[in-house]
Amino acid sequence: MPLPRPAARLEEIIRVDQAGEYGAKRIYQGQLAFTRDARAKAQIRQMLEQELTHLDYFNQQVAARQVRPTLMQPLWHLGGFVLGAVTALMSKEAAMACTVAVESVIDEHYQEQLEALAGHPETELKEKIEQFRQEEVEHHDLGLAEGAEQALAYPMLRAAIRGITRTAIAISKKI
Repeated sequence: MPLPRPAARLEEIIRVDQAGEYGAKRIYQGQLAFTRDARAKAQIRQMLEQELTHLDYFNQQVAARQVRPTLMQPLWHLGGFVLGAVTALMSKEAAMACTVAVESVIDEHYQEQLEALAGHPETELKEKIEQFRQEEVEHHDLGLAEGAEQALAYPMLRAAIRGITRTAIAISKKI
């Protein structure tokens, strides 16, 4: 398959990152709506605030560069919230397992983008992606510290959510 033109690759990066941050926002909103643990709720709220900052940046990029957002946003709106709600209803550990699974994929995704942008003059974009990647790694590590691996059926839950996340990324790049 041929590589996308540089301008098309930038549009793809901005579209998929805006979609991903929107999905993360919805996951954390779903978790907040159903998490009963006060400590977890405070941690989720803090992670949500960072995701909102990431989303704001990519929303600005979509507008400034006139990038078409993903057509899948209505599905990500509902699906993200449901994923967050279901994992929060399962347990605090399942909610944290969701965070670990999603953020591990996002870390890989952002790292791939940084490698693709190496040598590209998009300095601000690269700096933001790296900053956001580091914050996503912090979310991942917090999830592990808060007992993600103790969630019921953790390996299966993690694998399923990683698969969902990878699929959402692939779809949002193009559609």
